[in-house]
Amino acid sequence: MTTDYRKLFALDGKVALVTGGSRGIGAEIARALSSAGAAVMVTDILEKEGQGFAEELRSQGIRAEFLKQDVVVESQWEETVAATVKKLGGLDILVNNAGIEKMNFITETTLEEFQKILDVNVSGVFLGCKHAVRAMRPGGIAGNGGSIMNLSSIAGLVGIIALGAYNASKGAVRLLTKSVAVECAQLKTGIRCNSVHPGLIKTNMGDHFLQNFVDLKLVKTTQDSEDAFMKSIPMGHWGQPQDIAAAMVYLASDAARYVTGAEIHVDGGFFAT
Repeated sequence: MTTDYRKLFALDGKVALVTGGSRGIGAEIARALSSAGAAVMVTDILEKEGQGFAEELRSQGIRAEFLKQDVVVESQWEETVAATVKKLGGLDILVNNAGIEKMNFITETTLEEFQKILDVNVSGVFLGCKHAVRAMRPGGIAGNGGSIMNLSSIAGLVGIIALGAYNASKGAVRLLTKSVAVECAQLKTGIRCNSVHPGLIKTNMGDHFLQNFVDLKLVKTTQDSEDAFMKSIPMGHWGQPQDIAAAMVYLASDAARYVTGAEIHVDGGFFAT
């Protein structure tokens, strides 16, 4: 093992696949991985935004491609993994970032709404893990092992009012990650799997999250909502997409070669209280 720590964190020659990567946290993760040396395949259901983002990366000299992908469709996972290997030369890193959120009281949440959130947030991650492991393991079409990072949430660790479906989905991602990690380690695949748990992150989704509390009449204004959350965060301020992206670079790199089945909290100390 090298003791050159700059090299340990480098991703030169690696190929990453980032789902839900056209904007927000996903786009920042793609930028971070590529800045560390990786080629990136960005996927999303938002085709126009995804194509534009891939073009932006290419204009900076980065090897980047975009594919439209619905993460709940298994055939699209097969096609996406195969295309990533063919176009970029391998698959070493998967970031299961795509996800959705909808707040409502448990008594008002329909079964269809509950199932849709679990389908995207859990089934999509399951399918990503399944097909990445098939590709990365010895004898797979990539075959060099790798690192899988699943986006969970602080909401996968604690209960939050009106967030039952999302809580359930992100809690499932947390334990699915640990199961994949143990299985891959014991089968000697050379694949690590870890989950990242963002707290309140300054994105459009973060702003929408605060607005939901107003819409549900739990607070009067989004400022009231923000103030309440800031009191629960020891560091007292929002996280930024770059904070999540930096954690991903670490987990993707050889610096984390002995880290698997871990949950990384990026939450300003929220879960520590």
